Amino acid sequence: VEVLSILRLLSIFCDALIRPVPGISTSDRDGQILQRTKRGWMWNSFFLLEEWTGTGKQYVGKLHSDMDKEDGSVKYVLTGDGAGTVFEIDENSGDMHATRRLDREEKALYTLSAKAVNKTSGQDLEKASEFIIKIHDINDNEPKFAKDTYMAGVSEMSNVGAFVIRVTATDADDEAYGNSAKLVYSILQGQPYFSVEPETGVIRTALPNMIRENREHYQVVIQAKDMAGQMGGLSGTTTVNITLLDVNNSPPRFPHSTYHLSTPESAGIGSPVGRIKAYDADVGENAEMWYSILDGDGQDMFNIITDSTSQEGVITVKKQLDYESKRLYSLRVQVTNTHIDRRFEQLGPFSDTAIVRITITDVDEPPVFSRALYIFEVDEDTPAGSSVGTVSARDPDTINHLVKYTIDRHTDLERLFNIDSNNGTISTLQGLDRETSKWHNISVLATELSKVPVFIKVRDVNDNAPEFAMYYETFVCENVKAGQLIQTISAVDTDEPLVGHKFVFSLSTINPNFTVFDNEDNTARILTRRGSFNRREMSSYLLPVVISDNDYPIQSSTSTLTVRVCACDSRGNVQTCSTEALLLSAGLSTGALVAILLCILILLMIVVLFAALRHQKKKEPLIISKEDVRDNVVSYNDEGGGEEDTQAFDIGTLRNPEVIDTNKLRRDIMPEMLFPFRRTSPIKDNTDVRDFINGRLHENDSDPTAPPYDSLATYAYEGNGSLAESLSSLESAATEGDQEFEYLSHWGPQFKKLADMYIGQESQRET
Repeated sequence: VEVLSILRLLSIFCDALIRPVPGISTSDRDGQILQRTKRGWMWNSFFLLEEWTGTGKQYVGKLHSDMDKEDGSVKYVLTGDGAGTVFEIDENSGDMHATRRLDREEKALYTLSAKAVNKTSGQDLEKASEFIIKIHDINDNEPKFAKDTYMAGVSEMSNVGAFVIRVTATDADDEAYGNSAKLVYSILQGQPYFSVEPETGVIRTALPNMIRENREHYQVVIQAKDMAGQMGGLSGTTTVNITLLDVNNSPPRFPHSTYHLSTPESAGIGSPVGRIKAYDADVGENAEMWYSILDGDGQDMFNIITDSTSQEGVITVKKQLDYESKRLYSLRVQVTNTHIDRRFEQLGPFSDTAIVRITITDVDEPPVFSRALYIFEVDEDTPAGSSVGTVSARDPDTINHLVKYTIDRHTDLERLFNIDSNNGTISTLQGLDRETSKWHNISVLATELSKVPVFIKVRDVNDNAPEFAMYYETFVCENVKAGQLIQTISAVDTDEPLVGHKFVFSLSTINPNFTVFDNEDNTARILTRRGSFNRREMSSYLLPVVISDNDYPIQSSTSTLTVRVCACDSRGNVQTCSTEALLLSAGLSTGALVAILLCILILLMIVVLFAALRHQKKKEPLIISKEDVRDNVVSYNDEGGGEEDTQAFDIGTLRNPEVIDTNKLRRDIMPEMLFPFRRTSPIKDNTDVRDFINGRLHENDSDPTAPPYDSLATYAYEGNGSLAESLSSLESAATEGDQEFEYLSHWGPQFKKLADMYIGQESQRET
């Protein structure tokens, strides 16, 4: 608090030095004398701490004018940034407060204006004066790096202090105030391989001659801490993934000193004999190698080339080989790096050598005759069986191998000669005549006795189409919804493809009721495309499904799926299916079903005809018995007995239990008075009686079995004590004051007498 007070005083002092104070007598450039006037405002505070944690509102300062005599006539008005929202002023005392916690990083200063106004006249006592409220920074923001993770690389074998990467953090606090934004970098993870400069955040190598082949990747954690790294400061961290970049510091090496290869003597020129490979711990172009033959007895027979992709040495045949001439060759092969880094020549030599021994294997060659052609002479008329000459052939593979001889009969169609298959001696089969033919050109074949087993396998051809794996009994519920699964199908194929079966399911045509969804695992789902099936309209549906395979040539087949419509409960369990489907499954044909339906129809027609004949013979009387509840009234000449009359029906159910059953008057005698006392119903709205009568009327109107003659049904709830009261004209008079009879005079002359009678009686009664 003391430090803040000192800062505030310094601020006021500096402000006074900078701003010219009115009232000091000075001369302007024109030589005029300026008169000093007394300063009217007094400023007590210009600074506030951000993120203030005190209770209540934070006090800013007090505005006071010399014009204020403290008699309550002066009102202070505050305008500008945050006036009325962030800052408020007591219009009587001039005290200013901050209404909420302030954040310097959100807004560092506020420019406001204040003036004093006379409350009565509203005139300004002091002109509006502008001032600035600055927000003092506190260390409430931790340093933040631009990235959470950095990627960097440095060459292996680098010297200590080699530059790797620079990481930078920022702090939102005020750099010009204290050490809140002064950052210091340190390394939390990555020693002793790397270090970081505290002021700049530059990461450098800390160990010499780090080898990538030993360890390639490093993870370094860098911390940035404010308050110049002092205790209590805030910090932030970032991760730097550093990779050692390869240099050519590893020579190629053969894993073996001697390699053994073999090749048949029949190998053609340029054909490969084998491959050898040296290994280099480097990568990329630093691992590229070149192979060569230094010396050896096979240097003229073989060559070596370098496979640039696999970095292998491929040995090839340079000249034709002969197993019988030489069966073993030796080569000395060298491998060398293509790109050599002169900085690491002391780690060499960057080459290596190995011995390659190549064995020549024997190949079964055909026999070779001792001469290219044979010429024999024989006298004509030589008897059959005479020797002509001997041919000789040898097997180059083995010396003692037995050779068999035969004559090519295509060159000896007349079969004039024969040959001994073992020793090659040619003899005559017939006598020869020189005059007929001087020369006989024949061919002799020399073959080896050898055999080899032959196994013949019949390869499969895609000549079968896929089909359903089983018979599916599919049903769909009547209350099914669109998109619901009703069946999962699969297929089988008797063929055996090399890769495996892959079936494709589809519909031959677009179906409005169902669709097929291929699961791409040799199964498919049958889904509904709509809901609300009706088995009375259609008891079953035929769904043709096309199944295709993926072999060549592609085979496909169409299998029909029968979908029955069934009644199901709310859980989808089948209850009953259509009768037609059941009958068809029992083996009944369509013709049999039609015959059964015709028989049933004929029987129904006979029953209806018989009932109509009986109805014509016996006509129903108007009233069958006294117990007839239809209440068909044929003659109505009295009012009836009311509730006491139980001849027609029992009307006791219409009685109101609240009505006291007393003072019953008989309906079969003349009443003693013309207008007897009529009991007033305690309940005006007899809803139970009205509903009963309306219900009975509706039943008779809508009854199709009602007789065709006109009938009058009366449901009058009459009698003493009835809530519905009497409907008779004899008791239609109301009690005193219940009814007025003025309307009778308007009904015409025929009602004049009746009007005079009732109106006169009403007048006497009123008198």
